[in-house]
Amino acid sequence: MRLNDYRFRDTWLVGAPVRPVFATLVDLGAYPQWWPDVRSVRQVDDHTAELVCRARLPYALTITMTRAEENERDGRLRVDLHGDLVGTLGCLLSAQDGATRLDITQHVVAEKPLLRWLSPVAAPVFRANHALMMRRGRRGLVQRLGAHAGK
Repeated sequence: MRLNDYRFRDTWLVGAPVRPVFATLVDLGAYPQWWPDVRSVRQVDDHTAELVCRARLPYALTITMTRAEENERDGRLRVDLHGDLVGTLGCLLSAQDGATRLDITQHVVAEKPLLRWLSPVAAPVFRANHALMMRRGRRGLVQRLGAHAGK
């Protein structure tokens, strides 16, 4: 594995049914309204959007997301990523005890020159920044849906 190669796994529990959680996740244009680290979204076409993300560290990532899978019946979402991060992001949604469980997987290669250059020494900081962004995303999703956070 290259030094600028990252794999992330997160599990979110959201106290809302699968259908509204799924609908919220596929509406990329609304992400800046509930996820504070998604600063802007520009729709490129029906299947592609460009997002600018920035968490705590003093840099922004510009990522183009192209829908690869959107299967509400099976609770599967997957996008291909290009730009400052290249790879895939997938999400499996399932009902769990009256809530929705989201199993999120990401495999990305940092292509932004600053990240490539700093990855050998700053990877732990980048991972912490990612974890913060994901926590805030989960919290924003819960608030957006008027739900409660699962255990």
